[in-house]
Amino acid sequence: MKTITMCTGKLHRVRVTQARLDYEGSITLDPLLMDAAGIMPYQLVHINNMSNAVHWETYAIPGIPNSGEVCLNGCPARLFQPGDEVIILSLEQMTREEAKGLLPKVILVDKYNRVKSS
Repeated sequence: MKTITMCTGKLHRVRVTQARLDYEGSITLDPLLMDAAGIMPYQLVHINNMSNAVHWETYAIPGIPNSGEVCLNGCPARLFQPGDEVIILSLEQMTREEAKGLLPKVILVDKYNRVKSS
């Protein structure tokens, strides 16, 4: 069965809180943000930096609950800096029929990365 890739969740304009070169890779996210956007641990996500137009793909790992944490680990720590606003997209494969009923979760946050609306 053929599938297409659809955006199922979006964290809109979250702020990077840390960038750690000394880590093997990934993005660490507050689990409350992950849950709000429907992002599973170790799911592939796309990250777009509003400051410099960098696009990065990596997997999400849960950080400290209710911390607002958005930490780029490893290589992308050179491209994303604390304070940068980013858009994080979660994608899933589904059939065209399944996609017809899709309602992506779009999550807006305050300046501390706390969910304001979804």
